[in-house]
Amino acid sequence: IISFPVTKTVDVFKSVVYRIPALFYDRNSETLLAFAEQRETADDASTKNLVMSRGTLKDESSGWSEFKIVEKAKLDNYRPMNPCPVFEKNTNTLFLFFICVEDGVTEQWQIKNCTNKARLCYITSTDLGQTWSEEGVTELTDKLDEIKNWKTFAVGPGHGLQMKKGRLIVPVHAYACVCAPCSSCCCYITDDRGSTWKLGKMFQSQSGECQMAEIFDGDKSSIYCNARSQGCCRVEAVSENGGADFHTLSNATKLVETHSGCQGSVVSFPAQDEGAEGDPKWLLYTHPCDPCKRFNLGVYVNKSPKDPSKWSKPWIINSGPSGYSDLAYIGNGWFACLVECGVKKETEQIASVMLYLPRGCVVYKM
Repeated sequence: IISFPVTKTVDVFKSVVYRIPALFYDRNSETLLAFAEQRETADDASTKNLVMSRGTLKDESSGWSEFKIVEKAKLDNYRPMNPCPVFEKNTNTLFLFFICVEDGVTEQWQIKNCTNKARLCYITSTDLGQTWSEEGVTELTDKLDEIKNWKTFAVGPGHGLQMKKGRLIVPVHAYACVCAPCSSCCCYITDDRGSTWKLGKMFQSQSGECQMAEIFDGDKSSIYCNARSQGCCRVEAVSENGGADFHTLSNATKLVETHSGCQGSVVSFPAQDEGAEGDPKWLLYTHPCDPCKRFNLGVYVNKSPKDPSKWSKPWIINSGPSGYSDLAYIGNGWFACLVECGVKKETEQIASVMLYLPRGCVVYKM
């Protein structure tokens, strides 16, 4: 079992229903940005706005500002959902991806009627969310032909990533085939700092809400994907070509899926082994540990990211009701995590927690 020092949880969004956390950390300013959906009820179709809060690090904990509505993240007669921030370091540009779904239309209605009412959108900021793109929302829906044949889709939720060589990746899951009742993962890719986007190939297996992380084998880069499943275990997959296509890992049985499924978060980070050669990466993953309900958020470590049999046992970082989460690597073994949590149900608030994995730590496998 991993022994993670964990700080106490700090409220970020509370009272009115807030769901679907997304987190970005800027190392230069040591600033955290938290995003979420503001809803009237816990129902997906009741989303009103995307909101943002700014966090600062102090004494191995985090403090948060009052939230602000991201006013630019809107289309008339549509509701914004699934915040997915990804940072382009060369231009110092934060892309906030999200989908906009026609008001009153549910995901199940779109699937049943084979009619996509979701739009792919983003806004940008070059000052860490103080201001957003003057032109407002950039819409990509009509620029990607594949979307026209989908029942519906969503990005993330949670963070996207920029690869070491500069490629931006936005995780996606879509109900693509008219005859299939389930979704599959893929990702949006850009190699020109966001000027043009293309879509990678869909997974061959059923897979849902997903997150991705860049890992290394020597100098060779790969993309690891961890996805929600309709089965008893998570879907794990690897891409050797920067997200253009993925192959699922057949022995992925260690990470148990919660009954009816739940989103999880994954990040890569520098190996905490003393004297490690090269620049190896480990994976950190968060997800509810209870196989029957969204309860007890656990954190897991994998020191061999392409081998799903190497996941550690979980360490509980939030006891009680726990739902969606999002991770950010701070540095020097420290991580920030946003989590849906509460006393009676996981939709009562979104809180942050800091956790630490020291160098030379011992990680026990399941």
